[in-house]
Amino acid sequence: MPRARSKAATLGGSSDETESAFYEALQRGDIDLLMSCWADEDDIVCVHPGGPRLLGAGAIRAAFESMFANGTVRARPVQVHRVVALSSAVHSVAEQVEVMLPDGLHQAVVLATNVYHKTPEGWRMVAHHASPGVAPDAQVVAAQRPVLH
Repeated sequence: MPRARSKAATLGGSSDETESAFYEALQRGDIDLLMSCWADEDDIVCVHPGGPRLLGAGAIRAAFESMFANGTVRARPVQVHRVVALSSAVHSVAEQVEVMLPDGLHQAVVLATNVYHKTPEGWRMVAHHASPGVAPDAQVVAAQRPVLH
């Protein structure tokens, strides 16, 4: 784990770079990189859509390990609204998530709030709270997809 933590620590010193590493870790199923994005504090918190509040690194790690046991999480941020201060940042994110169901691939929108603190190791996540998006959120995300020719 120290190797992944040092990689996250050298991301360049912004909450955006820590967030980018977080979503990269989800897509790769890389638990060490994912956990290196989190602050090394007892009171970090994570809530997945429809899930319980997870407190502390142990509970958060176990939840993501369970998710990764079923494959990677194909989530990417498509809209980010940032509020940044000297030592904290709050990102309100619309995530486009792809989920494989028995009848094929489905896309959904998840709304997340990611909170970062500037720590001695760099910017680290202290909270991730996600909930299902609703139809208007999906329409906004769909309107922002690039057109490929």
